[in-house]
Amino acid sequence: MNALLIYPEWPDTYWSFKHALPIEGKRSAYPPLGLLTIAPLLPEHWKKRLVDINIRPLVDADLEWADLVLVSGMMVHKPSVLEILARCRARGLRTVIGGPITSSVEELREHADHMVIGEAEDLIPGLMRDIEDGKAAPTYRALELPGLDKTPLPDLGMISPRHYSAMAIQYSRGCPFNCEFCDIIEIYGRKPRTKSPQQVLAELEQLYERKWRGSVFIVDDNFIGNKRKVKELLPEISAWNARHKHPFTFFTEASMNLADDPELLQLMQDAGFLRVFVGIETPVEASLKEAQKMQNTRRSLLESVRRIQRYGMEVMAGFIVGFDNDPEDIFDRQTEFIQESAIPLAMVGLLLALPGTQLYRRLLREGRIVDEGGGDNSECRLNFVPKMDPQKLVEGYRSILRRIYNPEAYYERVRNFLNQYHPRHYAPRSFSDYSAVFRSILKQGVLGEGRASYWKFFMEAATRYRHVFDTAMTLAVMGFHFQTLTRRICGTEIEPLISPLQVSYETSE
Repeated sequence: MNALLIYPEWPDTYWSFKHALPIEGKRSAYPPLGLLTIAPLLPEHWKKRLVDINIRPLVDADLEWADLVLVSGMMVHKPSVLEILARCRARGLRTVIGGPITSSVEELREHADHMVIGEAEDLIPGLMRDIEDGKAAPTYRALELPGLDKTPLPDLGMISPRHYSAMAIQYSRGCPFNCEFCDIIEIYGRKPRTKSPQQVLAELEQLYERKWRGSVFIVDDNFIGNKRKVKELLPEISAWNARHKHPFTFFTEASMNLADDPELLQLMQDAGFLRVFVGIETPVEASLKEAQKMQNTRRSLLESVRRIQRYGMEVMAGFIVGFDNDPEDIFDRQTEFIQESAIPLAMVGLLLALPGTQLYRRLLREGRIVDEGGGDNSECRLNFVPKMDPQKLVEGYRSILRRIYNPEAYYERVRNFLNQYHPRHYAPRSFSDYSAVFRSILKQGVLGEGRASYWKFFMEAATRYRHVFDTAMTLAVMGFHFQTLTRRICGTEIEPLISPLQVSYETSE
């Protein structure tokens, strides 16, 4: 049997980095790790082919070759997923849909022949046997969370790493916290499960053997969810990286309590971590308590950010507006915090009530849910009725974006970060390539808006920050992506902000 694995297209969001990737000379930020991990679980005698639509288009010849199509994605991929499934159905191709999207979008069962809900390690072998025997069921649901010792090495032979900005590995699943708006704890549980250090080193070795050099994204939703285990892993990574002359630098996602643990911060710095994404969400304590994000309360968020930065790690952070307890001045307070904290890449979004979350269930009970949403919290559209006037909320959100991604404000944050940036191990990445520098100059310094700000920063990167020139230029190019997308978000007409305010209360009755 010929199995075609398809990864859907990323929409143009802050997370896609679509406007930065061409300057870097890449086509996509990260490879489709879920499909690469599932591929080894398919029967050995099957032929396999992977199409990442972010790398190349899905062509008719791919579908003609296939006997079975497997698609995986997240909620934000829904339009692309539906288009893929429609093309397959038009050809009579059998389809399997999996990934986090199946936990949120019920209608997918109408478009795919088989739906896998939950983690797939225990489900795929049985599903494939059932397909071969002609008795596969419409839905396969994981009844328990598998141990990650069952997770195979990703099949890197299915991709060309050179097309991606960074490679990706996974160490753990699950998070011990209880944020109301988060679907991670609903899908992967609140007890973090981890791979062994030996499994992680085997994945690093595989990347090394494939000639990859540069950034490795540890894709865990909370890398430090099990601190004891992480502290056992990090010295192993550090030793492996040293033995191989530091071919990799790392970045990941973590909770804010990382700042409370100097030992862990030192271990991450020693291992080569240069960036960490944290969910700050808001400087308003009442809104944090509303969201049950207690790990961010009773602390100085500003000092916590600075403590992480002092260990040679750039802080990239998520921020949210739209909580019930947000005050009238929330938009000014968010902007001031982002500027003062020297966080260059601030992912600011409107609160989104994702299906399956505690937030969605609460708002449903209150009769405030409009629809399931699209998974992109930078769309100027709400899927619930907020306490604040919707028009004021969206306009305030846009005002944050305009201010923080104004070129002067953005480069000021980058400078403030670089002034205190002292990484332990620094491996130049794409901007050691002169062609990437040339593309940046052409796109930003010749054709782009904010040219004066760019040239001022470029000269500083080449002189004052020449020891971290690659990081400086990477942040300049990422800023171009954010600035481009911000102009689109802030320039669009405001459509019905919450799917006309004829909210249906039937679902809550």
